[in-house]
Amino acid sequence: MAAFSVDDLRHVDQKAPGDEGAPAPRPAELSALAESLATFATPPAYSRIVLVGAVRILEFALVALTGFLVHMSHVAPVRGIETAYLITIPCIAALTVVMFQVLGTYRMSALRFFAKESLRVATGWTLVLLISLAVFFFLKLEDVFSRVWLSGWFLLGLTTLLAERAALSLFIDHLTKTGRLERRTVIVGGGPAADLLLEQLAHQPHSDLRICGVFDDRTDERSPDMVAGFPKLGTVNDLLEFARRVRLDLVIFTLPISAEARLLQMLRKLWVLPVDIRLAAHMNKLRFQPRAYSYIGTVPLLDVFDKPIADWDIVLKYLFDKIAGTLCLIAAAPIMLLVALAIKLESKGPVLFKQKRYGFNNELIEVFKFRSMYCDQLDYNAKKLVTRDDPRVTRVGRFIRKASLDELPQFFNVVFKGNLSIVGPRPHVMHAKAAEHLYDEVVDGYFARHRVKPGITGWAQIHGWRGSTDTPEKIQKRVECDLYYIENWSILLDLYILFVTPFALLKTENAY
Repeated sequence: MAAFSVDDLRHVDQKAPGDEGAPAPRPAELSALAESLATFATPPAYSRIVLVGAVRILEFALVALTGFLVHMSHVAPVRGIETAYLITIPCIAALTVVMFQVLGTYRMSALRFFAKESLRVATGWTLVLLISLAVFFFLKLEDVFSRVWLSGWFLLGLTTLLAERAALSLFIDHLTKTGRLERRTVIVGGGPAADLLLEQLAHQPHSDLRICGVFDDRTDERSPDMVAGFPKLGTVNDLLEFARRVRLDLVIFTLPISAEARLLQMLRKLWVLPVDIRLAAHMNKLRFQPRAYSYIGTVPLLDVFDKPIADWDIVLKYLFDKIAGTLCLIAAAPIMLLVALAIKLESKGPVLFKQKRYGFNNELIEVFKFRSMYCDQLDYNAKKLVTRDDPRVTRVGRFIRKASLDELPQFFNVVFKGNLSIVGPRPHVMHAKAAEHLYDEVVDGYFARHRVKPGITGWAQIHGWRGSTDTPEKIQKRVECDLYYIENWSILLDLYILFVTPFALLKTENAY
């Protein structure tokens, strides 16, 4: 987040100057949006950064493995397993990865087109061998390492690397053709600025962008229905619906920095989405330091908002959820069995209770809980908040709600369904209210808490903001904590929250 802060967007008037009485979207725009929803509905994308990083790890492992295999088959039967080999083989494997990086063989185009890049891979592996020979010579280690081992490793390693690159090129070509490596992109703002930007983006070699269309609140001649061959799909409000129905990765504004009021008014609507937001700088006369820009090819952009969790952070978060979630589920299993037995003995009906809640990017998900109410009084939509001594709640239910034991089945969501994290903003029930008002009516920017996957526990819960949200202040404080967590996420913060949660549960004055 470089150009604007969250606080800037929370206090901007809903209407920008000149928006009064703006006409409603035209039927043609709505039909174009509906058609595009079907066209661009694709599975989630793979991160190119993670993919290339995984290839580096794989090739390090393959090179090291071939070295150890030759050592075990030729050297070890005669001389045993020697420490010099155990140290040297990983070093040469690491040198191979560095050499391939220097030669540019980890570019996505190099990974995709094997025929063009196979010679470069063979050259890099050969240079690694020559460097190794030079080091052995100058350090007088010729008698330490077997020449047969080194030549055998060279041949086996080369064959393995070329076979791996051939298979990898087929895999990446498949991902490219199915859209799994694309960054789905929309342009906000029409007119000459958008026309020029789209033409420049079209001429960038090996670009991973797929332009879905243009969105603009203007409906006059300054914003035509077609911009550089791309359709205008609707207004910024339509873009919110578009981003929640299909995969969208990047939003680029073509508005000039001088249009601050209009820019802030649009950003106020879009910052709640889990997408990267950039401001095109291709027509700005004001120039910043080169480090202030990010680039798509040669097209300069100013970073406004980034996805809260992306690339390797997604991998870390996923592994944390699966590993820690499985361990927590195993540890909680005896308690869950006792709770299930108590529920079954006290009242008729199922032990588990499934409820629709808002998940990542406002998607509706089903969340598991232990049933804490009588079956004939279950409130699936949370139209009425649970109050102290609520007659709908069973005696067992009152205890497990106060101790938060009713949330334990949500580890099934984490481990098996994957629609919850261990740590994140709590998923709220549909139509939940505070003081008879929906949460998004009470808290400005409420849906920004859905930019990450919801969790079983979170920053708000360990700071006492759990349980009832019967007043605007309580939901306001909870959302403020959620946004702090999103903006400051790290795996260490997740570990801290998980560690502190059991102690926070001892405070039960707001849980009933």
